[in-house]
Amino acid sequence: MNVAFIGLGIMGSRMARNLLKDNSLSLTVANRSPTAVQALEAEGARGASSASEAARNADIVITMLSDPTVLEEVAFGDEGFVPAMHKGSLWVNSSTVNPSCTRNCANRANALGIRFLDAPVAGTKQPAEDGELTFLLGGEDTDVEGARPLLELMGQKILHVGAAGQGSAFKMLVNALLAQSMLAYAETALLGEKLGFSRDFLMDTLPNLPVSAPFLKGKAELIREGNYEAQFPLELMHKDLHLLEQTAYEENQPMFLASLAKTVYGSAKQAGYDREDFASVFDFLTGNR
Repeated sequence: MNVAFIGLGIMGSRMARNLLKDNSLSLTVANRSPTAVQALEAEGARGASSASEAARNADIVITMLSDPTVLEEVAFGDEGFVPAMHKGSLWVNSSTVNPSCTRNCANRANALGIRFLDAPVAGTKQPAEDGELTFLLGGEDTDVEGARPLLELMGQKILHVGAAGQGSAFKMLVNALLAQSMLAYAETALLGEKLGFSRDFLMDTLPNLPVSAPFLKGKAELIREGNYEAQFPLELMHKDLHLLEQTAYEENQPMFLASLAKTVYGSAKQAGYDREDFASVFDFLTGNR
């Protein structure tokens, strides 16, 4: 099987590396920055000079790109890879984009005879490295099964939630909870410090309460150490909240708290936390920087 992987950022590079575990695959990779391509070439992948070159002979093309504008340009722009794909091949999009963008991509690909699978992921840097992501799939059953062997190399759980667009829709819900839970935890812990509790005590106890989301245990350690190396960059969380707000507008469903969270993350981004992990919203709220 010829597989192309386009987009080798924090997540994509680790996902592509896990595909190299299967020696029966021929993996071609493409990225705007050549450094990431060269790193995977050293491990056995074939590097391509462009996305269209990577996709030309691929049976399956996987994309992991930053936002809808980039995705649509790389897919359908002047040198877009979708027209370069052969009819009947499968495009698996793992980029986090809004559902309307996903459905548009699916329709445009289908019009060219290309199959499409909506496949965003739940999980951050370490699960991507360990092959423990959760894939949230929208698409046809046959396409899910066609992609399953590759998805199982990169993830430990596959959740098929409906037609194309529904995977992206469910990812909107996941990230809405993720962003707001992190913000609520940060505010609560900071108040706890003002009330006289030590940071170590709060980081040990609050994440282990039944009211706390499990992911907060890992984020508490980042806060304790003051080490916000990006597992999930804050600027991407802000982008995802923007997509959530756009989606809520399209569905005429107000999202009061999520919109407030977007404002806070946007302010943290402007304050210089953009490339740090989204847990750094805690440091932003201290006002120390």
